[in-house]
Amino acid sequence: MIDKFKEAGIEISEEQAEKLSVLTDFMLEYNKNVNLTRITEYNEVIEKHYIDSILPLTMVDVPRGTYCADIGTGAGFPSLPMNIYRPDLNFTLIDSLGKRITYLNLACEKTGLKCKTIHARSEEAAKKPELREKFGFVTARAVAALNVLCEYCLPYVEKGGVFVALKGAEDECDIAENAIKKLGGKIEKVIKYNLPCGDKRNLVIIRKINETPKNYPRAGGVISKRPL
Repeated sequence: MIDKFKEAGIEISEEQAEKLSVLTDFMLEYNKNVNLTRITEYNEVIEKHYIDSILPLTMVDVPRGTYCADIGTGAGFPSLPMNIYRPDLNFTLIDSLGKRITYLNLACEKTGLKCKTIHARSEEAAKKPELREKFGFVTARAVAALNVLCEYCLPYVEKGGVFVALKGAEDECDIAENAIKKLGGKIEKVIKYNLPCGDKRNLVIIRKINETPKNYPRAGGVISKRPL
């Protein structure tokens, strides 16, 4: 596993490799009963889940001790690998499915991570004072269009913090520009790169420059049907 990470330009310790190995075994076993991932081949898990999740931390400056949130975390990507790579970060994982939250709590226990998990719809949790604009680094690795994803995620980002979206090959920034501006953000950088297997990625780094208006995020159905 360590050599596979080296191919991607990432240095991990034996302890980190062991934690990722424990996570892999637990996830694939749990996946037999609860749908967590379609990627089940060992080397693909390393590359398409772990390397894919950790690479952004080599491209974005995240200060030690930053409070981070993973919105719609699913099976814990990118947050669990990120936290194994950077144990100094304080992660909150938000997901709407109780079965996934149960899994995430067990996965954190197995790997010794101290992530906080929240079972809630992200658009509803973003209205809570203890979560709204409280995070210096917010991330999501999701299939939603960027303009939709920004409405779910930017309300969590504190002024001066960043939302980092892990996206596929398609550049969606022009379509999302209006949403980003309305929600208080500004595109700082877009980094295009490939995974070792050749899969193309876009890392969209959005800086929070103004507070998000209180009427955002809207209800989930409205966000997807009438994106900003």
